[in-house]
Amino acid sequence: MSPAAPLSDTQDADTPANTTGLAMTGRRKPGPPPASGKPVVGHGPALPEEPYGDGAGPFETILFPPGLEEMRDETAEEPGCFGDLNLDQIVAAAVAGREDDDLRRFFHSPYRDEKIVGYRQEVFQDLENPDVFALIPRFCDGMRKVGLDLRYAEKIYFKCHRQMVVFGAMRHYCDTVGDFVRGLDEADLRSRGLRNLRCYLDDYKASIAFTALAGETGAIGKKLAALRYGMLIHGDKVTVRDYAGEADYAAMVRSQFERFRTLDSSEEAETKKKDEWSMNHVEEGILDLVGRLYPDVFSALETYLKHHADFIDETVARFDREVRFFLAYLAYIEPLKTAGLSFCYPQVSASSKSVLVRKGFDLALAAKLTGEKKPIVSNDFHLGGAERLIVVSGPNQGGKTTFARMFGQMHFLAGLGCPVPGVEARLFLADRIYTHFEREEDIANLRGKLEDELVRLHETIERMTGDSVVILNEIFNSTSLEDQVFLSREVLANIMATDAIGVCVTFIDELASLSEKTVSMVSTVVPDDPAVRTFQILRRPADGLAYALSLAEKHNVTFERLRERIRP
Repeated sequence: MSPAAPLSDTQDADTPANTTGLAMTGRRKPGPPPASGKPVVGHGPALPEEPYGDGAGPFETILFPPGLEEMRDETAEEPGCFGDLNLDQIVAAAVAGREDDDLRRFFHSPYRDEKIVGYRQEVFQDLENPDVFALIPRFCDGMRKVGLDLRYAEKIYFKCHRQMVVFGAMRHYCDTVGDFVRGLDEADLRSRGLRNLRCYLDDYKASIAFTALAGETGAIGKKLAALRYGMLIHGDKVTVRDYAGEADYAAMVRSQFERFRTLDSSEEAETKKKDEWSMNHVEEGILDLVGRLYPDVFSALETYLKHHADFIDETVARFDREVRFFLAYLAYIEPLKTAGLSFCYPQVSASSKSVLVRKGFDLALAAKLTGEKKPIVSNDFHLGGAERLIVVSGPNQGGKTTFARMFGQMHFLAGLGCPVPGVEARLFLADRIYTHFEREEDIANLRGKLEDELVRLHETIERMTGDSVVILNEIFNSTSLEDQVFLSREVLANIMATDAIGVCVTFIDELASLSEKTVSMVSTVVPDDPAVRTFQILRRPADGLAYALSLAEKHNVTFERLRERIRP
């Protein structure tokens, strides 16, 4: 016969002392004022000089400012530019280990609204404060445990076991929300999003619904913790009865075998934590017998569970889903920042096409090279006045395609509200980013490579607008030089007629000077050794010499190679 310990070692839930005064209004003593609102060069718009007042706006979502929630238009479909710009690699790495459909939707959906982008940038800036950032993963981990327990409960056949698991999830939810509110109250928050969230959670914690949930959770927990019972085990039969003050034989056995224990205290605690609600069928049967032994307590538990069946607040759950977008991106770029690479908050505009980037780089390539301990080359670019199209020429394997990808990546990430690679950026919020990279022939469509390329480019030109970004990478390479020049001129003329901005990577120098809308940039080589690429893309007139040398090397017809071949 062995007396059982309490069913749960529960603590009192965090129940508000009252529902009046400051807690009800969601206001508190003002914290220290934010830093000066003057923009920091290379870091986009700074936060305002005056702190946002608590209750400055209602809170529904951390992704959209109050009043713009209806602009939400997220898609599960991966944008067409993702593969060409290697954005698919960036998102796959960012969401790895955090897989859920909502998270991918957030990364698939940029917005052409300066207020939405600015709202998100403020949240990212707040999360750069380690004290603020530390609050979020703890909250998300707590909510994740709540979800895991509830999903586990759905698979449990025995009633009392299922009820105990759901009760544990509810108790953990109360603790998670309470801890999070306390942390936010002590944090120096600057962003509208997190300040409005704090106001919302203050009001929610003081609400009748949460007060009742927390209070009843604490009361039920005390009743369960007070239960004591004994078991009579005879062969394969177990009898459960009231505890009669017997010695705790389980403790005696544990003490006798203490010296044989292989786990240290921390490992044992972690194992116990993982198996908190795990039971085999015998234990589940015993718990059901305990439920019959104490019908009043378990009847109260059942009533409590029914009364609070929908205990998770919808706004709290939405924040839990949405804030993972910020965590995922920050976790992705953290190793790059540690390696010394710079990120900034771009100034964005849905109207001005005057763009500028200093020390930008291809984010996907940088992540790969950083992992391999290799250096990353950064580049600058800008468009001003009537300039719309950067035409990049130069030798093969000189970083031209990487530059084009960087241009597209930065404009897409800016529309998400994310910090972008570089020390300074001013970017255009596009309605859509169109890319045209070389494709393998698709025998299913019965078109040749040139025809297929023409069809795809025609579709792009038909759909694009003056608010689009276009990335063209070495178009019409499958045809003769004469046809390539003619077709490229026609395509670029149509694109420039829409007033869209973009990049065209080409070997045709004359495309760089088509009109006042084109800007020539050239991938460079080491002057003393033209075979060595610097991967620097500089703004200067196209230089066909570098291209000629590159072709000669490609086809083994340089002077040195020819002399070697004809030497007797």
